[in-house]
Amino acid sequence: MTTLTPQKPATPKPAGGVPAAAAAPRDDSWHQLVDAVRESGQYPTRSQAESVTRVVLSALGGHVVGDERVDLARALPEEAAIVVASQIPVTRALTAAEFVDSVAARIEGATPATARWDVSSVLSVLPRLVGDALVTRVLAQLPPGYALLFGRAELSPA
Repeated sequence: MTTLTPQKPATPKPAGGVPAAAAAPRDDSWHQLVDAVRESGQYPTRSQAESVTRVVLSALGGHVVGDERVDLARALPEEAAIVVASQIPVTRALTAAEFVDSVAARIEGATPATARWDVSSVLSVLPRLVGDALVTRVLAQLPPGYALLFGRAELSPA
């Protein structure tokens, strides 16, 4: 199982104290996220997992607003944070099924079933990366039905 770590390693500095441009650090946390999605979704290639990750996070980025959006972006690897934060907020919240359909429309050849798999493969790894408390806050902003996409049970009031 892939372990996700949101912290970035310190940038090593060569003698003289100035970082070398050619020695810019790679964002390993982004690669860890993609690897976790690849494992979760059983994708055959890292490229496929990365593409799905970008599509799902961009769709999610339009639905999370306010402090939760800021906190989510801060908790994600830099590359993922940019994908989330660069989205324009939607004017109408989509139901979970509509959200999955919107992802299906962004992935060539996707069906509602494969898009559901893709969405769950990405969103279900987020609690390990950003924490359960933040996921709970994000879910509080979204219409009912999204918890299942994050790998959680959806409890309804009795």
